[in-house]
Amino acid sequence: MKKIQILDSTLRDGAQSEGISFSVSDKLHIIQALDDIGVSYIEAGNPGSNPKDIEFFNRAAEIKLRHAKICAFGSTRRKNLKVEEDDNVLSLLKARTDVVVIFGKSWDLHIREILRTSEENNLDLVYDTVNFFKKKDKELIFDAEHFFDGFKANRDCAINVLKAAAAAGADSLCLCDTNGGCSPGELQSITREIISLFPGHQIGIHCHNDMGCAVANSMLAVDMGATQVQGTFIGIGERCGNADLSVIIPNLQLKQGFECISSNLENLSEVVFAISEICNMTVPFNKPYVGLSAFAHKGGMHIDGVAKCARSFEHVVPESVGNKRRFLMSEVSGRTTVLAKLSRIAPELTKDSPETAAIVQRLKELEHEGYQFESADASFELMVLNVLKRYSPHFKLQMYKTSGEYPSPDGEMTAYAMLKIQVGDTTETAASMGNGPVNALDLALRKALSVFYPEVSKVQLIDYKVRVLTGEQAATAAKVRVLMESTNGEEVWTTVGVSTDIIQASWLALVDSIEYILK
Repeated sequence: MKKIQILDSTLRDGAQSEGISFSVSDKLHIIQALDDIGVSYIEAGNPGSNPKDIEFFNRAAEIKLRHAKICAFGSTRRKNLKVEEDDNVLSLLKARTDVVVIFGKSWDLHIREILRTSEENNLDLVYDTVNFFKKKDKELIFDAEHFFDGFKANRDCAINVLKAAAAAGADSLCLCDTNGGCSPGELQSITREIISLFPGHQIGIHCHNDMGCAVANSMLAVDMGATQVQGTFIGIGERCGNADLSVIIPNLQLKQGFECISSNLENLSEVVFAISEICNMTVPFNKPYVGLSAFAHKGGMHIDGVAKCARSFEHVVPESVGNKRRFLMSEVSGRTTVLAKLSRIAPELTKDSPETAAIVQRLKELEHEGYQFESADASFELMVLNVLKRYSPHFKLQMYKTSGEYPSPDGEMTAYAMLKIQVGDTTETAASMGNGPVNALDLALRKALSVFYPEVSKVQLIDYKVRVLTGEQAATAAKVRVLMESTNGEEVWTTVGVSTDIIQASWLALVDSIEYILK
């Protein structure tokens, strides 16, 4: 298998994404996740830019990584300073990394208008800086900034910049579509020409996603002979983001037979969700390979096809990227669809079983009321067990009462909840303050139940969504559907509740979330 080096820039380019701010601890957790999956390089930031990066590099130098090399990132020397007198250049040495990434201007527009120098002097900046680090025995990756715009504007100027970096000893020459505006056809043609002009040199590709083509452009560059791909692991970055490595890696490895990472691709989903959590982002449901909907099937014909021959509607095996197949329940679900979903809950049922017909009928009744089980697998399972008479509630609500106050006396806890439940012949009363009535109810319920079921104390609500349903009533009198996502630290499950009262809908979803883990 041909090796493609993966350079991840989540900690540098990704940190420039709107809404992203990594702490030193965040960065250390991310490099561990990236090293675990086996990327070749981790571009970790510019040690000369801020104190936080200086602290990070000091701490990162003490970490022993199994697969990845950490890179310090910086620019060519300033035009009026000798390379050994430039503080930004020297800060890259202080980072104590084996690899340095240097970017230099390759677009004559930038040379004239941004650097305000001549093309000849720009070549000196590139040569001097690259040569300086090579004399320090550093592995040197040269990023030709705005290369494709520069090539289209002044071909010779852009090529001469690469020649200067190569002559100074650069180990890799990376072509950057910094504006993200190069079309696939242009990028393919230009990359092919550059690779022919620099035989024996490693050529890399660095694409931004301003045209939505970053993944496609990166793959085309590999087709042309590039052997290093730069990007960010979940596609974050300035403006519209960078090439998404979590898509590129399985594309190249599973579809084209390249070796991209040193670890098992079955860890892909886990790493994507871990990095997304650190970024305080939600993984899009439709994200290729790892999204919850990537292998989710709803249409009856699709489900029937997958049940008979999985590859008829799945381009890779879900488990190959750490994901899993899901069958979605809806009012259009037929018996074949339900059977596919029931295979784990009640595998003995057949298409002609009366219980299957009863489950389909109950599903359609609930969906008519406003329930939706596509994303609420836990509530669907409880509904099935209830129809099959295999489930008895673990507790019974006798009453609950909630109240709210604004502004709250302490400025934080805005609501109060009291409830009384019955377990067997025993009743338990509990009360709690919370950030809103649902939070207060959640805390009070778990407080009461933990007397009987200690495992409930581990359950936490991690996501809460409300949808107003259109129907006979309008606006604030309409039905609402509440989706709750819960976890006990080992698994995650989703439940649903529907009512014209948002507190009641939340309560129904909350009860299911507890009953699911107790069943």
